[in-house]
Formats: sequence, C-alpha cells, structure tokens
Amino acid sequence: MIRRPPRSTHCISSAASDVYKRQVIMVEKSGGDLKSIFSKYTSGKPEMDGKTFFKMFKDCGLVDKKLTQTVIDLTFTKFAEKGVKRMKYDQFLKGIAECATKKGVSEADLKAKITASGGPAYKGTKADAVKWHDDKALYTGVYAQGGPTNVDKDKITSISQTCDRTAADVRGTKK
Repeated sequence: MIRRPPRSTHCISSAASDVYKRQVIMVEKSGGDLKSIFSKYTSGKPEMDGKTFFKMFKDCGLVDKKLTQTVIDLTFTKFAEKGVKRMKYDQFLKGIAECATKKGVSEADLKAKITASGGPAYKGTKADAVKWHDDKALYTGVYAQGGPTNVDKDKITSISQTCDRTAADVRGTKK
C-alpha cells in the first residue's frame, strides 16, 4: 500500500509527497542451517554483536511480550564474553536455548523458525518517479539551458569583457 501525502500539501513535487511515494523493497531469502544463518548475520565473521543478535530475533518475528528487546539483550550479556561484547557460535547456541525457555517454546521450534527465516531481511526504500524532477523537458528558466554557470562560455572569454575599463570622469560617468 502506498501512503499518500497530507491534503495540506498543494505542490505535486513537494518533499512531503516524495517521502510518501517511497515503497519498501524486500530482498528474497532462502533457508539454511543454523550455522549458515549465523554466518549470514555476521557477514562471515566468527562473532556476533548484541545489535545483530536482536536483529535476528526481530527479523524472524520472534519478539513479543515474553521475549522483549530487554530479555534478548540480557541473554546476550549473559552468554557473551566479558569485556568483548561479542559471542561465538557455541555461545550463540546457548543464547538461543535461553531465549527459547524465556519465550516458552522448545529449543527445536525456535531454531526451526530462525533457520526458516533464511538470514537477514534487508529493507530499503525506492522513490517513485517525480515528473518535475526526472523529465528534463519540463525544466524551466536557467535550468532548461543546462543550469547556472559562473561565466557564459559562448560570450565571455576574459575578465576584460566583464568590466568596462574605458575612461571616466571624477564622478564616474563615461565621457
């Protein structure tokens, strides 16, 4: 569904209407085992940070009233190495088991939901076409000629052509 701009926006190409024209783009995901999901979330690194640990649960749709962001952060802190703020794969498995008990589901069910997600969900926006911006045939004024310039390239070749240096009297009038 595309959200529309508020009715108070009168201009077709206003910034507000451009924002409302953006649509979410989702990247398709494919399943895999838990080790490959861990690798996808960490971009191939051997350790996962707390932000990525929470993102994994959020992308899988596992965050609810029982398994909140606070619970996930505390679980991460409990199993991550002290002072490093990152967890390895074996600690990751312990964290998933802890989160399964906090959520009230079996560890196998939680792992199945994580592996079914297929990895991180990357979301972005893409602006729709705006005819006043994209169609250069509709440009007006100086922009129709290619935009403003400091010097007219076809007429002025040196600074002497921009200033009138002919003789003048004391008052500045030309003779």
